[in-house]
Amino acid sequence: MKRGLTSVAVLVAITTVLILAPAIALAHPGHADANGLIRGFIHPVTGIDHVLAMIAVGVLAAQLGGRALWLVPLSFVTVMAFAGALGMAGIRLPFAEVGIALSVVVFGLAIAFPLNLSTVATTALVGFFALFHGHVHGAEMPGAMSAFPYAAGFVAATALLHAIGVGLGLLFGFEGKRFGHRVVQAGGGAMALFGVAILVS
Repeated sequence: MKRGLTSVAVLVAITTVLILAPAIALAHPGHADANGLIRGFIHPVTGIDHVLAMIAVGVLAAQLGGRALWLVPLSFVTVMAFAGALGMAGIRLPFAEVGIALSVVVFGLAIAFPLNLSTVATTALVGFFALFHGHVHGAEMPGAMSAFPYAAGFVAATALLHAIGVGLGLLFGFEGKRFGHRVVQAGGGAMALFGVAILVS
């Protein structure tokens, strides 16, 4: 349990740096950049589908443990930032909204019914779905915003959501607590059902 708490503390520290560094860097240029940072940070948390998927990535990382604790979230953030740049550039990605809903279903099922995927396979899986999330974040950037502060904002928010997911995963069952493990599995099942509801609505 001590190892899990240490991992959470490290992730929270890294996330804090990710959040504060762009804010410090943009403290002097002007209000437009600061506004872009805030708008970018808020965007991922305004959609429950985004929030669920990003927290789920952290839970999946906690399920695997070891280097996956940072490698899986890093994969999502990196691919998402790349796809976000494409979205900002106006490059279209078909079925992006469907991809986001599917990510909620797939990640939820992966939590509810652990398939014991390898770190590499999980990294590839979350990276694939990060394409859709990143594209939507970038494509929905307000026209008056500067690209860098907006991107820094949504990357920081995503890292924070991943850290929350890792913390929940470690807290509720991947450290050997059977009851907590069942709670996380039930949460994954509910998440998958919610994703299905989005797809058919």
